[in-house]
Amino acid sequence: MMTAELEEAFLPELLQMKKHEKLDIKLNKFRRRRSLDANALMWECIGNIAREICADKWEIYLQELKKHGQYTYIVVKPNAVEATQRQWRESEVVGEYNVNGQKAVQMRCYFGSSTYNTKEFSQLLDGIISDMEMMGLETPTSEKMQRSLELWEERHEQKNQNAAVQQ
Repeated sequence: MMTAELEEAFLPELLQMKKHEKLDIKLNKFRRRRSLDANALMWECIGNIAREICADKWEIYLQELKKHGQYTYIVVKPNAVEATQRQWRESEVVGEYNVNGQKAVQMRCYFGSSTYNTKEFSQLLDGIISDMEMMGLETPTSEKMQRSLELWEERHEQKNQNAAVQQ
């Protein structure tokens, strides 16, 4: 999926491309968002932390997932560790065990924030903001956070409804 903002002059070419049988192009009128949703707020906060410590935003995101995110434990065969790590947003080996006489590896695997429900996302965002406070960084107001979470929840519910309709 790709999102692009284009000048109106490109509209005839886009409409022509839309006729191509191998493309699925959707055109939406641009609407300026009145406020950040919680996901955008999270990334803004992560960006502020990254700038403060001269780090990559993605690395900060992964660190925050490990500190405040949702995870599960799984047990895999030793030769499946690398493949398992590619399937999860972040993961780590917890230990090695014997299961029914065979070697096994226990892993803690972290879910990406796009899979979170409102409560889980709120906990992640609260943790990130707590980290900002400990660093002495300016944090979003509670009103901004509340509105952002409400917008995120509306968008999240609409996304789930659209997925249900397409099935």
